[in-house]
Amino acid sequence: MPHSGEYLAPWERTLERILTPFEEFIHRQTTMGILLMACAVIALVIGNSPLATAYHHLMEVEVGFFSGSWRIEHSVHHWINDGLMTLFFFVVGLEIKREVLVGELSSIRQAILPIIAAIGGMVVPALIYAALNAGTEGARGWGIPMATDIAFAVGVMALLGNRIPKALLTFLVALAIVDDLGAVTVIALFYTDALDFQYLGAAALIFGGLVVLNRMGVRKPLPYFLLTVLLWMAFEGSGIHATVAGIFAAWTIPARPRFGTHAFLDRMQSLLDQFAREDRAGEPLVRNAPQTATLWKISQTVSLSVSPLQRLESNLHLPVTYLVIPLFALANAAIMLTSESMAQAAAGSVAPGILLGLVAGKLLGVAGSVWLALRLGVGQLPERVTQSHMIGAGLLAGIGFTMSIFIADLAFYGNGPLINAAKMGILASSLLGGVAGYAWLRWMVPAAKF
Repeated sequence: MPHSGEYLAPWERTLERILTPFEEFIHRQTTMGILLMACAVIALVIGNSPLATAYHHLMEVEVGFFSGSWRIEHSVHHWINDGLMTLFFFVVGLEIKREVLVGELSSIRQAILPIIAAIGGMVVPALIYAALNAGTEGARGWGIPMATDIAFAVGVMALLGNRIPKALLTFLVALAIVDDLGAVTVIALFYTDALDFQYLGAAALIFGGLVVLNRMGVRKPLPYFLLTVLLWMAFEGSGIHATVAGIFAAWTIPARPRFGTHAFLDRMQSLLDQFAREDRAGEPLVRNAPQTATLWKISQTVSLSVSPLQRLESNLHLPVTYLVIPLFALANAAIMLTSESMAQAAAGSVAPGILLGLVAGKLLGVAGSVWLALRLGVGQLPERVTQSHMIGAGLLAGIGFTMSIFIADLAFYGNGPLINAAKMGILASSLLGGVAGYAWLRWMVPAAKF
């Protein structure tokens, strides 16, 4: 029922809920994990059906843009992996910046243990894979088992509900974000074949322009968007993977709002007083031009009291969650699962290296490095979190779907059999890590008490 000039649609009150940034982040990652799983299954079905040929032809269709002598043309698969995924990396960059400034990575005391766990969880899997593939054509894939898929891992942990302490979920998110930063660094430094220094110089100038926008206090997204497109084009020609442009651009987005708490309260009180003075009893707001203008100022004040970083991270979660990631899964998970292909993958060293790296390596790297750090007196476990919880976190960190597939395509570009074997190893280890991590935290660790 309408009351006091307020109108709510029939279901609006039921659906209305204000989320904290972390709750919104977890909700987004859980949704993304569910969609990833569904799209991966759909892609597998397509890849092993009569539609497989048409699917692969579609992925190879060339799409481009032309202007005079300038042209840029790529396959649909390339546009998804190098184009749309830039948006995913942009959001990852925003998440990293937020965590470093105000989140779990904002202080050494909070960050030290997740950072140690993440480093252990990257180094040990890479060493295991490298040891199994030394001297083979699969040696270049050492970066594949380093990555943790935050969406899948958080999604699995969310299924456990109140059985686990919230601090463990926060720890895993911080670990995965450090892991993402490590994966991006590996992509930029080690999966670049040749560098074009002219394009790199252009990228440096464009990045400098983004920094200037930040220092000038520009908070509108359009200038950043235009320069980010140019930055992507510069990286595309430089030899460094173009998606890295998303990370660099994200780090230049302002993290501070124009109005702090006290300035916001003062300005809002003044505008609300003005709004009340301009009221004309019985006259609709649409006919009251001065009051409408004041309402617009109130809206602008509210907007300027939320940092561009927070606003973009919140606004972009819809296209990334419901478009970019599902398309990535559909474009990359359609591998052929025949008895012959699975036997070849099992007989090789790529798939077993990824399986051991992601499952055993992540477990040893995460849980082992935390245990060693605690023994040396470095850091401390979050409240209600035990070493047994770290075993579960280590197992869940073995879910490496999105970033692992991404690195596999870079490592074995043009080598279909190795890419297929790598993706088999990634899917198998992600499934095993997810099931094992859930089972451990569900049945082997006492439920959290609040």
